[in-house]
Amino acid sequence: MLKYKFIKNFQEINKDDLPSVGGKGANLGELTGCGLPVPPGFVLTAQAYFYFLKVNQLKEKIAQILKLADKNDPNSFQRVSRAVQKLILAAPVPKTIAKEVFIAYEQLVGLFNKTPVAVRSSATAEDLPGASFAGQQASYLNVVGEATLLQKMKHCWASLFTPRAIFYRQEKGFNHLKTGLAVIVQKMIEAEVSGVMFTADPLNQQKRLLVIEAIWGLGEFLVQGTVTPDHYEVDRLTLKIKKKVIAKQSIKLAKKAQQTLEVKVPAKEQEKQKLPDKLILELSRLGKKVHQHYFFPQDIEWAVSRGKIYLLQARPITTLVNPKIPPKEVVPKTQLKLLVKGDPASPGIGTGYARIISSVKEIGKLKRGEVLVTEMTTPDFVPAMKKVAAIVTDRGGQTSHAAIVSRELGLPCVVGTNKGTKVLKTGQVVTVNGKTGEVFAGGFLNAQAGFANNFSYSLPKTGSFQTRTKLYVNLAEPELAEKVAAEDVDGVGLLRAEFMIAAIGTHPRKLIDEGQSQVFIDRLTEGLTKFCKAFYPRPVVYRTTDFKTSEYANLKGGKAYEPKEANPLLGYRGAFRYVADEQVFALELKAIKFVRHKLKLDNLWLMIPFVRTVKELSKVKQIIKKHGLERNHNFKLWMMVEIPSNVILLDDFLAVGIDGVSIGSNDLTMLILGLDRDNETVAAEFDERNEAVLWALEKVIKGCQKHRVSSSICGQAPSQYPDLVKKLINWGITSISVNPDVLSYGRKMIYEAEKNLFK
Repeated sequence: MLKYKFIKNFQEINKDDLPSVGGKGANLGELTGCGLPVPPGFVLTAQAYFYFLKVNQLKEKIAQILKLADKNDPNSFQRVSRAVQKLILAAPVPKTIAKEVFIAYEQLVGLFNKTPVAVRSSATAEDLPGASFAGQQASYLNVVGEATLLQKMKHCWASLFTPRAIFYRQEKGFNHLKTGLAVIVQKMIEAEVSGVMFTADPLNQQKRLLVIEAIWGLGEFLVQGTVTPDHYEVDRLTLKIKKKVIAKQSIKLAKKAQQTLEVKVPAKEQEKQKLPDKLILELSRLGKKVHQHYFFPQDIEWAVSRGKIYLLQARPITTLVNPKIPPKEVVPKTQLKLLVKGDPASPGIGTGYARIISSVKEIGKLKRGEVLVTEMTTPDFVPAMKKVAAIVTDRGGQTSHAAIVSRELGLPCVVGTNKGTKVLKTGQVVTVNGKTGEVFAGGFLNAQAGFANNFSYSLPKTGSFQTRTKLYVNLAEPELAEKVAAEDVDGVGLLRAEFMIAAIGTHPRKLIDEGQSQVFIDRLTEGLTKFCKAFYPRPVVYRTTDFKTSEYANLKGGKAYEPKEANPLLGYRGAFRYVADEQVFALELKAIKFVRHKLKLDNLWLMIPFVRTVKELSKVKQIIKKHGLERNHNFKLWMMVEIPSNVILLDDFLAVGIDGVSIGSNDLTMLILGLDRDNETVAAEFDERNEAVLWALEKVIKGCQKHRVSSSICGQAPSQYPDLVKKLINWGITSISVNPDVLSYGRKMIYEAEKNLFK
């Protein structure tokens, strides 16, 4: 059997192979390895692309052309794109690559088999937790024959330089010529129904709500926004269907002979539900498995052929935490006239002069701060989209190109209005509510700037709502630090380490054993520095790593270091792990010490999670002191309260010497009630307002008052239940830490509770 240099089959690939097979390829290999229903295929690696550039001496030529891309001139991206793609398409494919492709293709489809394949791009910088390149590079369906396959592969390489891809890499700081592109070749599924599934709601930030969009035929029409899809919502924990919106569909994309064509949907099917309830639930179960495997909300492409579901792709959702999300009461409908209504696609409020754009050739007409109104957007629109106040489209759903890009850019967006381009007029002042899917006449304009002001309606800042109880925020992603720090917030009440550790990608034990400890320290230091600088001098309370063994095992090399546990929730985690493996804990402490002592960012505090016993806390304190970190007037040590023993023995824990506690209401509720909120059978009983949980909360807060230490709460509950916030403040809590999307609302909740208390 030929030993490939440039080819990898799905069975040989996992998520650690991203540098060679790209995001899509790595995820397809990972899903295949999990036994999930993925159509078979292979990947032409990124090394083949770099070899192609080298043999044809294209690198320097491309670099010179790319220098002409100017973000202040959207049309320049079009010109640069055309020039680079022309170079790539004119160059020949090296014979060594072509030979391997032909052999792998024959093994996939057979010697005489005319089975069609899908040819898809997979960039090595895509589908990362902090960046999504979805839809930027080319995909080709219904490809048959060796010559056609090789041609489409070259077109995929060229698509690495579409206008949107060039613009996006420039914005994200990726090196154009170090970003490789692999090509996926996969047996094509002739889908009767296809679509996209989010394992958490990307619009309303509901983490347990699974969202499915479905259309007749192949999925390209969904991403392009050509048709408006059915919309289904399912509770991911209980697997109960919560909502169904059926959309009429008159055209679809389908395979006809050796072509992919737009065809009419039969009249009797146009208003029919695309997925029967049975398949909605089956698809939801698969989505739940993928979500649990990655430990992060996923955006999943799927298709149904002859009653069987296939998973075509999975990538992390990159737009879940959006500090621009306004509270629900945003536009008084009595003041502005409703013009059109569509589907909410990206939350926020944008006001500006409408600009009707009929094709990508007209995007040069868009002025900064205008509202883009068009039939549907394509990747070529992206360089111009960033400067608009909001986006309105006639077609598409929450997974269309316009919706996805708007959420990435933080732009209010309404899709599927059907008549937006007909009702709205160029030059008309309109207000777009991306949360409700409504477009109104009129609004407020920034007269000094002379253009519309892109803003979100929000509650007044601290000047109007001064509160005694501090409002903190829960954060994890360094990229969000500056945006959230600009909000009305007193600091970070919970800085989760897990996202930064996952971004490093390698198990810390593996790095230690390979003499690469400094890599871990440097990357963690970089993340901590971003948060501390953004919020300075406000405190940033960093919770040290609380990965469970199943999550640690998912890091590169992790399986070799982690025990297999029947119940990781109650296993080797938190303070126990620090005492048992001080070397790994020491890496975190070195990063913290560097940020505080060398960089002089003394607003960084420390919080210890999952402390089972008083003895554990005492030992952890000794380790912290040994590494040169001691409590003082500006270095506070907190402990998470998330185990019943923390509540029962609170006085003993506080006597060890700590400055405050933060109640992790999620774990505490599970352990008090004895249930797993991720278990669909019992999840309905999970409620932080249960009498036993409320008793524990009151005991902790009042106990902290007695000992004159601070008390906080950082679980999900305060973000959801205003009535609980009132109780917490009545008991004397000193701070409440909420998710970024409810900061303004959270401040008002605290204000109202304090007003009643101190009246």
